[in-house]
Amino acid sequence: MDQEQGRRWLSTALDEARAGLAEGGVPIGAALYGPDGALLGRGHNRRVQDGDPSAHAETAAFRAAGRQRSYRGTTMVTTLSPCWYCSGLVRQFGISRVVVGEARTFHGGHDWLAEHGVEVLVLDDPECAALMRGFIAEHPALWNEDIGEEPEA
Repeated sequence: MDQEQGRRWLSTALDEARAGLAEGGVPIGAALYGPDGALLGRGHNRRVQDGDPSAHAETAAFRAAGRQRSYRGTTMVTTLSPCWYCSGLVRQFGISRVVVGEARTFHGGHDWLAEHGVEVLVLDDPECAALMRGFIAEHPALWNEDIGEEPEA
C-alpha cells in the first residue's frame, strides 16, 4: 500500500468523520476497500446518535460492505488508530491492510495488528489529528466514554 493511494482512500473516511461530527457524534470515519480498489462500505462512529456502544466507524464500514466470501486483500481505512474492538474485527475476518489517518490522539491496536501480519500504514494526517483534538477539547467526557476511560471523580 503506497501513501498516495492511502491518502486518496482516507478522504472517504474523512468525509464520514465530518458527517459524524455534524450529527453530534464522535468524528471517526472508516471505509473498507476491496482487493481491486472498489469501495465496499463506509461509515462513521454512531455511538452517540444510536445509543449503541458497538457502533464504531470500522464496524459501520464493515457492516455496510455486507457479507464477503473472503476479506483477504481488503483494506480498512480509518481516521484514527483502531481500538481493540475494531482491531479484533480486522484480525477475526482476515482484513489484510489497515490505513490509519492518525495515531497521536489515540494509539489503538495498530501495532498489535502489524505484529500479527496485517500491513499497517500510519499517515499522520494533520486534518484527522485536528478534527480529533478539537473534539476532545470540546467533549472530554464523551471522548473518555468512547475509549472506555472512567471519568475523573
